[in-house]
Amino acid sequence: MTGGAGGPPSHTEPSNSLVIAIDPEKEHVMRRILGHSVAKHWISHGLILVAGMAVAAGCTDGGTGPAADYTLTLAPAALTIVQGANGPTTVTLTRTDFTGAVTLSLGNAPAGVTGSFTSAAPTGTSSILTLSVGAAVAPGVYSLTVAGTGTPGDRSTPLTLTVSAATDYALSLDPAERSIRRGASGSTTVTITRTNFTDAVTLSLGNAPAGITGSFTPAAPTETSAALTVSVAASVPPGVYNLTVDGTGSAGNRSTALTLTVNSGASDIVMVAAGDWHSCALRASGQAYCWGDNYYGELGNGTSHSFSQPVPTPVAGGLTFAALSGGLFYTCGVTTSGVAYCWGWNGEGELGDGTIDNRLVPTRVAGDLTFAVVSAGGSHTCGVTTAGAAYCWGVNWAGQLGIGTEYGPEVCPVELGTACSTVPVPVAGGLTFATLSAGDFHTCGVTTSGQAYCWGYNNEGELGDGTIGYSVVPTPVAGDLTFAAVSAGGEEYTCGVTTSGQAYCWGWNGNGQLGDSTTTGRLVPTAVAGGLTFAALSAGYAHTCGVARSAAAYCWGWGLGGQLGDGTATGRLVPTAVAGGLTFAVLSGGVYHTCGVTTNGQAYCWGWNGNGQLGDGTTGYSVVPTAVAFP
Repeated sequence: MTGGAGGPPSHTEPSNSLVIAIDPEKEHVMRRILGHSVAKHWISHGLILVAGMAVAAGCTDGGTGPAADYTLTLAPAALTIVQGANGPTTVTLTRTDFTGAVTLSLGNAPAGVTGSFTSAAPTGTSSILTLSVGAAVAPGVYSLTVAGTGTPGDRSTPLTLTVSAATDYALSLDPAERSIRRGASGSTTVTITRTNFTDAVTLSLGNAPAGITGSFTPAAPTETSAALTVSVAASVPPGVYNLTVDGTGSAGNRSTALTLTVNSGASDIVMVAAGDWHSCALRASGQAYCWGDNYYGELGNGTSHSFSQPVPTPVAGGLTFAALSGGLFYTCGVTTSGVAYCWGWNGEGELGDGTIDNRLVPTRVAGDLTFAVVSAGGSHTCGVTTAGAAYCWGVNWAGQLGIGTEYGPEVCPVELGTACSTVPVPVAGGLTFATLSAGDFHTCGVTTSGQAYCWGYNNEGELGDGTIGYSVVPTPVAGDLTFAAVSAGGEEYTCGVTTSGQAYCWGWNGNGQLGDSTTTGRLVPTAVAGGLTFAALSAGYAHTCGVARSAAAYCWGWGLGGQLGDGTATGRLVPTAVAGGLTFAVLSGGVYHTCGVTTNGQAYCWGWNGNGQLGDGTTGYSVVPTAVAFP
């Protein structure tokens, strides 16, 4: 379209003019603004000049404005929200020639994450999005979207959500099962596992009947643990009580279970004997009780094939015993009349009854000998008669019977060709012994003059004669020491106490069981560190315990199962006091557990308890002494 001669400039030539169409109905307005004649002229040509700009009607060359549209943005575009909480962000809508509603929604949200918009379909330029995160949503980073739906189309913008762990805490107990005799107390450790939470937790004992109380140290810990001492009055009936340890904190209330077994607390126990995986005890009446592993009948109650008997059961037969000794999978005892009996596993003749048949009840040792003491080892047994003569029976592949040979005198079982004796045979040398101790593969004894002798396996120096290499006859222990007693350990070591109460150990020391503050093996007796004066020692598998002349109990060596009783499962290189402040008369070490009798005749055990060898009615281990639950 062009202008006529002398008229307005051509529509196509460069100009600063703006060309617009004129509504004929508005012509009267133009006439009033421009004057009737001028307006008439330009309107007749379809044109009007306003403020120096050419305005044209009817142009069809594509001169249109921008399309209606919108975009979405977030501030902030990344949120961090704690589990169980919510957080806001602002959605901004940038509009271009568009005023309609935009429906907003949250995309890619996992289960438990929801969003609400205020408003949900804004016609303005913003909306508030509130994100809610459920307590079950796992902590982590989630890539979400905020989407808009409007007439110009769908639009989207990313939103990064970081879910952080909620402020919380949990309670647990170690151990969660305790056995306490009436009139006594016991302890356990409360562990507080904290998550983004540092406030105090007030602890209390729940579901406790009258006579059972609990005290916490500290009572409102701000750290991760507290000690709980449970006290049981003498009036509380024996039985199992399901208690709780409860916590109150700003993050909420939490609870964990504590199973308490209250036992009668027999006070007439005169001795205990810890086998490898079972334990036995003797009451003043001479009645023997055993508990723990009974797969081979080592409890002597007429049954077998049970891996766990967690409370003492009477040994069958009505015999009156003077002493007991626990071995690997068997037990032996001497009656008050000097007759030896054994029961349990007998594959190598360790029961001494002339067979290799297992026995579920006490079976008399062959030979009509009168014994003062017997000692059950790994797979061999030794005893001292009332006349001081030493006899041994069972396996003999390393010369542990001390009969002058590692061959024979029998082979049992025949198909394996293992040297053994199924009946007592005299130890060579004609020595007169006061006591003997059988280890796993070696034997030691003390003569009536106080000289210690050892024989059998000697790969780690456990014979104490300064050499390596087994001996098939009694060999004097080096050092010119005068011993009151010796104890042959399971893991190739030996300990002894002199007549003056000094403790010495020798042999393998990989777990510090020699107690000399090192893990160095010794071929001759080496003094136990600490300067304590002992009344008795007991060498377990790889840990040693002793009763000081003050009646305090000490243990050292391997502590993985809690067998040291010091409140931890940590090994010790020197004598470490057993927790609880009890005074002991007797101690006996097994593989991962220890038992003892207090000076007031009560039996306690501690350590690993997977077979019920602690006798407290549970199979939960204890790192401190726990009372044996006698019927």
